Amino acid sequence: MHPVLFHLGSILIPSYGAVAALGVLLALFLAQRTARIAGVDPAQVWNLCVAAMFSGLIGERLVLIAVNWGAIERHPSWALDLAMVHHPLLAAVGVLAAAGAAAGYVLWRRLSVWDAADALAAPLALGLAFEQLGALLAGSGFGIEAGPRLPWSVTYTSLLAARWSGTPLGIPLQPVQAYAALAFFTLAVFLFVWVPVRRQAGDAAGICLVGLGAIVYFTELWRDPEGRGVLFHGAIDAPQIAAVLLVIAGGLILRQRQAGA
Repeated sequence: MHPVLFHLGSILIPSYGAVAALGVLLALFLAQRTARIAGVDPAQVWNLCVAAMFSGLIGERLVLIAVNWGAIERHPSWALDLAMVHHPLLAAVGVLAAAGAAAGYVLWRRLSVWDAADALAAPLALGLAFEQLGALLAGSGFGIEAGPRLPWSVTYTSLLAARWSGTPLGIPLQPVQAYAALAFFTLAVFLFVWVPVRRQAGDAAGICLVGLGAIVYFTELWRDPEGRGVLFHGAIDAPQIAAVLLVIAGGLILRQRQAGA
């Protein structure tokens, strides 16, 4: 695949960052539509998304710099390469920072929590779909070995993929990022259709969490376990544990909203 989308002189434009950025922009514009449908001020949702996005990025970079501070002190130029590194721990930190910023903004502006959550459900799934497409190009979050008989397997040959993401080269792999991207996109379409017909505020948010958890859990079955915090002799990994928590949280939201109806 192609971890570098194109060059601007000596500057590399990474595929992951470019495709993920496109996904963020599309998600922001979609959020304007879903905000109107959910009855939330689109301008407030825009500001909420921007605050969450920058908080997530800052949180990820701070952790990455802190973990690699010794190497950066010896080789300051390596800080540029750190921007290309992707890891499940970084994703978790980014999600937590973004969620904290979003919650803080909702409370500060006194927005309807459930209506705002419903407005963000489809855009979040859409953004994740593009993030996984970027990961597919970059070789990040790569799959397990597929064998030569899988016609849609992917084989990475770029040394940058190995350097930035530890991707094995010359080996046919399961395109698990494509599986996840398709699943996230399907969820986004479903949520977009569901918001206008929801029975009550919070339904789309609950379905979103359940869907995200299910997608993460099952796609992990095709991901290489390296660096993903495998537990119980490989029975489950850290992203799958997070996925189970997402499903539980989504189920509790749906149950609580139904009970309060």
